[in-house]
Amino acid sequence: MNQRPGTDLAPVHVWLNPAERDHRSAAHALLLDLAGTLLEGTPVLRHDAAGGPHVDPLWVSISHSRRLVAVAASLSGPVGVDLEDRYPRDITALAHRWFAPAELTWMAGQPEELEAFLHLWTAKEAVGKALGTGLRNSGLRRELALPGGPVPSEPQLTLAHVPVRADAVLAVVVPTGVRTIEVSEHHGAALRSTAVSRTSFPVVVRGS
Repeated sequence: MNQRPGTDLAPVHVWLNPAERDHRSAAHALLLDLAGTLLEGTPVLRHDAAGGPHVDPLWVSISHSRRLVAVAASLSGPVGVDLEDRYPRDITALAHRWFAPAELTWMAGQPEELEAFLHLWTAKEAVGKALGTGLRNSGLRRELALPGGPVPSEPQLTLAHVPVRADAVLAVVVPTGVRTIEVSEHHGAALRSTAVSRTSFPVVVRGS
């Protein structure tokens, strides 16, 4: 990261698209479209031995749910993105298996326990993606700042939840020092704005 002292790190870019039948291919295509707006020439997607995506010289991340695909790209450092659909489900056993007592206490104190669970789960996934480890090495047990902010065990990373849609929870992990996340939601060739708020640093919404 060749960043001059006193300057902000470059924005992190996040694009979303409704999920298609082949979620993986849709995510890869969307990531290449995003990378094409940030790089000169034609971006090339490759995967490491663990299956993680790479588009040099960017840091990138992808996620998909039943309804959406999300991709993130950064010129400032490691980035992680994860999303989950909002729908009723029983999360009690899963939460008690993987979450620390402090996290369970925090969940119980939130107005919507399922919403709190989704925030924690996506956060842990997004941090793991930014680190390149996924949920290996006890990733689900990694301590987080609740509800967001610098990651205690990884102070070079900061967590934000971006409320882009009513039917999904989106977690984005960016290099600490990044001041802006730029978010856009795509519908095929069309691009529309998304309602975004409640982050610890500015979120800029791009769209027509």
